[in-house]
Amino acid sequence: MVLAIENEAMFRSEVLESDKPVLVDFFATWCGPCRMVSPVVDEIAEERADTLKVVKVDVDEVPSVAAAYGVMSIPTLMVFRGGETVNTQVGAMPKARIEAML
Repeated sequence: MVLAIENEAMFRSEVLESDKPVLVDFFATWCGPCRMVSPVVDEIAEERADTLKVVKVDVDEVPSVAAAYGVMSIPTLMVFRGGETVNTQVGAMPKARIEAML
């Protein structure tokens, strides 16, 4: 299941305080490459539901979270463990590359 982050407090509780690693997809609805990556992210969320949490942050809806993590281009995918960013990739990429960053 993919969770849509609606505000900073939700980001803190769902990502920074998560017991599991978290894949965060920073996107915008108008972004073509974001729309290409989205189904792949959804698929990974389903396949790894036991070991990985997946959330999406719409940079237009929650710009403060995107700004706090220096998101300048979208899509940006970040992996968080223990509240810290451990990997970041910018741009559309194939499933294998996303899985490699996990």
